[in-house]
Amino acid sequence: MALIFLISGLSVPREKLVLHLLNWRLHVLVQGFSFLFIPAFILAIVHIILAGDPDENIDRALLAGYIFLACIPTTIASNVVMTRSAGGDDAAALVEVIIANFLGPFITAGWTVTLLPSSSEFDVWRAGDGNLSDMYRDVFKQFGLAVLLPLVVGQLIRWVWPEIVAKVMAKYRIAKISTACLILLVWSTFSSCFATGALQTLSASSIVFVVLFNIALYTFLTAACFFFSRPPMILSSGMSPQETIAVCFCGPAKSTALGIPLLYAMWGSLDLYIKSKTSVPVLLYTTEQICVAHFFVHMFKWWHRRVDRKSASEKGDVGGGEKLEGSGSGAGGLDLEEMDKGAGVSLPPDHTHNHA
Repeated sequence: MALIFLISGLSVPREKLVLHLLNWRLHVLVQGFSFLFIPAFILAIVHIILAGDPDENIDRALLAGYIFLACIPTTIASNVVMTRSAGGDDAAALVEVIIANFLGPFITAGWTVTLLPSSSEFDVWRAGDGNLSDMYRDVFKQFGLAVLLPLVVGQLIRWVWPEIVAKVMAKYRIAKISTACLILLVWSTFSSCFATGALQTLSASSIVFVVLFNIALYTFLTAACFFFSRPPMILSSGMSPQETIAVCFCGPAKSTALGIPLLYAMWGSLDLYIKSKTSVPVLLYTTEQICVAHFFVHMFKWWHRRVDRKSASEKGDVGGGEKLEGSGSGAGGLDLEEMDKGAGVSLPPDHTHNHA
């Protein structure tokens, strides 16, 4: 993961980072979507399931896990890689990742407990008395070493040797290494599903529900991000295509790197069996989101090219119309003027000749 952010530090101009740090509209949309819209939507789904499933066919640990999932911040590494691969603004994704994972540890724990349903079925999770101080230390240590430090080092190298860095990045295609790192990240996330024994604790029907629900959830959230970024013109002017792609990858995503340590720290006193079941939505969603996001990379690439072609075509039509109008008036004006001049020169001799 540190290598991904080192490459981002080498490739992203400092001016773009500063520009997006001041982009309050982007912050409100991404962080508001991640910490407000998703928890509200998931909470509504949970209450619908509770009303329609009095026999508890769906394990309540999964529902508690989904509420926790909704409250954790966006993922750290894959957002930047996916945004760059789709032709989006990776500087915007990088800034939102840093902000979200700085705020996440302070927001997630209290927000999760607040949103848990009031029924007695969730008293086990509401009464969690885990010690978060060690978790905060470990999370921010990891965040500093894996994200901030590589990013700062990359920016310093780019600032000291800008031309050399640009040549090396282009010649050896260093940015492609991020894709290889992402594959390793997918593998490690998927392996953690089995390492914790979480999947073995649930029935086959519960696992099928989680897998299918995660795909539908991520797809819906991505569509919602796209709508909020590019609403109808009557409502707002919308964001640029590059920023829209960054929002669509940052908004729906959730972080395993922060989520799992935080979950085990929050509910440290609970039985390992309960904690394993609660972690299943986090583990599977964060694995599936990367797989589904690969599909959206190609879709957003196609959409971005389509928008660019349409924009270029409109500019060409406007420029061609102005050129045609200008050339028509200029040529026409010149011809008429020459005709008038010709008529003015030739009429007097003809007139004189007729009198003679």
